[in-house]
Amino acid sequence: MNAASSLPVTLADVEAARELLKDIIAFTPIESSRALGRMTGSEVFFKCENLQRAGSFKVRGAYVRMARLSPEERARGVVAASAGNHAQGVAVAAKALGIKARIYMPVGVALPKLAATRGHGAEVVLHGYNVDESLAEAERYANETGAVFVHPFNNVDVVSGQGTIGLEILDQIPHVDTVIMGVGGGGLLAGVSVAIKARAKELGREIRVIGVQAENAAAYPPSLAADALVPLKRVSTMADGIAVGRPGQLPFSIIRELVDDVITVSEDSLARALIFLLERAKMVVEPAGAVGVAALLEGKIENPGTTAVILSGGNIDPMLMLKVIQRGLSAAGRFLTVRMMLNDRPGSLATISRIIAENDANVTGVDHTRVGGSISMGDVSITVNLETKGHEHCEQVLTALRSEGFQPIVVH
Repeated sequence: MNAASSLPVTLADVEAARELLKDIIAFTPIESSRALGRMTGSEVFFKCENLQRAGSFKVRGAYVRMARLSPEERARGVVAASAGNHAQGVAVAAKALGIKARIYMPVGVALPKLAATRGHGAEVVLHGYNVDESLAEAERYANETGAVFVHPFNNVDVVSGQGTIGLEILDQIPHVDTVIMGVGGGGLLAGVSVAIKARAKELGREIRVIGVQAENAAAYPPSLAADALVPLKRVSTMADGIAVGRPGQLPFSIIRELVDDVITVSEDSLARALIFLLERAKMVVEPAGAVGVAALLEGKIENPGTTAVILSGGNIDPMLMLKVIQRGLSAAGRFLTVRMMLNDRPGSLATISRIIAENDANVTGVDHTRVGGSISMGDVSITVNLETKGHEHCEQVLTALRSEGFQPIVVH
């Protein structure tokens, strides 16, 4: 904290941003999670930015950045790049301020995010296959036309706007011990850490701030270890909102000074977190917004105390939701797919059905085929989808099948 006075964003910047946003954004609620609290042995709260305008926290930083443009800059319009949430934040802010917005999004971006961005009045151009490629094209367009580039995280005003979430958390949970959130480029984590750490210092107490990344899109751990930006060669995660291959220099300079830790979670734990939020918290949250919950479910944060988890966004493609639900159920042992080779004679399938029923599992689908390169004459391949009740129940069903002479191969 000795370096706080020399950081590019200060508590005064965040407080000024809060004044700008007073009549623009929603003061999102804090919800207690008794279920997650019991699992972690602590008090856990969700800061519900998934209920923010445009479905995520991004409108905060975008509006602060654009509200401070000069009349001449506003006349030139703005350009941005995003996989969805920053795009919608910029579009909403541009509409409120009467500024023309052009936004680059990756090819294959989720249809709901694309439609919502256009619905807010922005011009959308699809370019590249990831956010980094879209960012490069947006910067090229800005240099070529004079449009103002609104970076999603590498800007003082943007970071200040995102930091207002930290002030709200302290107003809503004054006794908070740990604040957890996802991190992609770093704007949210940097801004919130400035607000939380500065206020904690004023109060004479310690509050931990922890960032969480998807393990296949985790540029911050190696960058922090090297004390320099280390870009990733490849990014692959369902959490498109934090799928950033290179940290921002400005947020990195703050995060390395203030943040207590940046940890990673697996894709399976992300899927389980989304299922947990749907079932236990009744919250629709996108994967990037659920990484903090995944970290707690995995037990990766020791002694968290009173904990605030920022659910940073709720803009999830329904098609992705279907895939995530299946993966989450499978990871939790509640969905099991097995394949077996049988003698092609009457009664074999009936025997399998009996074993499954006797072990209280539910068949949700069966695929029966006699044709295939590995299937011998007189044999048949059976693939069975089962609804199960956890990993122990899965093993019970598999053991019962083996005891009857079958050789089930687990597919999912």
